[in-house]
Amino acid sequence: MLLTPIIQREQTSLKALKKKSFAVDGNIELHQFLALIRKRDGSLFTDNQGRVTSHLIGLLTRTARLVGEYEMNLIFVFDGRFHPLKRATMEERRRTREKAETEYESALQRGDIASAWSKAVMTGRVTGDVLQDAKRLLTFMGIPWLVAPEDAEAQASQMALKGDVWAVGGKDYDSLLYGAPILVRYLTITGTEYLPSQRRSRKLLPEIISLDDNLQNLGITRDQLVDLAILVGTDFDSGVKGIGPKKALALVKKHGRIERLPQEIQEKLPDNLDKIREVFLHPETIQDYKLTSSKPDVDGLFKFLVEERGFSQERVQRTANSLLESHRQRQDTNLGAWLA
Repeated sequence: MLLTPIIQREQTSLKALKKKSFAVDGNIELHQFLALIRKRDGSLFTDNQGRVTSHLIGLLTRTARLVGEYEMNLIFVFDGRFHPLKRATMEERRRTREKAETEYESALQRGDIASAWSKAVMTGRVTGDVLQDAKRLLTFMGIPWLVAPEDAEAQASQMALKGDVWAVGGKDYDSLLYGAPILVRYLTITGTEYLPSQRRSRKLLPEIISLDDNLQNLGITRDQLVDLAILVGTDFDSGVKGIGPKKALALVKKHGRIERLPQEIQEKLPDNLDKIREVFLHPETIQDYKLTSSKPDVDGLFKFLVEERGFSQERVQRTANSLLESHRQRQDTNLGAWLA
């Protein structure tokens, strides 16, 4: 969902976010790792048995840095089942991925490495094995995680709403529709992001987005923000062709809600508006949870990463030491009980 033209964002730094707590959209992170952590020809890193390790590299190095160097408290939240209204979006993503896979193979055969890379970043699949690997590694690292009933962003947003974490760590603006008071984008993606359509990279800095500040600036309510998003298009509807964020904002401010829009616009929207609104305003989430960070399991890390997946012993030891030191510091300052 593209709301960038109307959303106020405050650029920040990882240093400024030190010791903050976040509910992280785990699926988004895995997708990013699978997109960016690749070999020169665009292929994924694997172990000696052909099992993908790109996502493990990302989780181990970047997450450990956030926890160790910046003393952040992280909870990873993973998607559960997808909502039936999201079926069309999931199908479209599958078709896009399959098209990119075909074009990637064709580019490789031509020896066009640049084109191959631009297509490869769009082919990552968060499979069941990838998810299980990620959960296993996070457990060994002492970082809590949970599986949402449906969208991870909805669950993460509810955790932020309850005050159990300071913010949602994610990329998409959907968290604002779900009510997250604060969204931090590009939390674990430092340096650059590759833009496949433009075949170039851009520099990224973390961004803080405040829901209340944006609603006040836009002069609308959260309910109206949801209506605005429906007009533009969400994961649950395709929106109205020709209506972008700025035009949608003007329509919502003038008419108040979708039902009061001109009939020719209403006719282009789905009939199940209330169901889409309900997804965002009253999402299905877990309310009764108790998660705490735990001491890293160094033996588990070595067995999994070094013995099973062929990681460098020195690299894993260095990361384990950082995680252990971070855990000791949290215990010493009573930060281990940051989440009840």
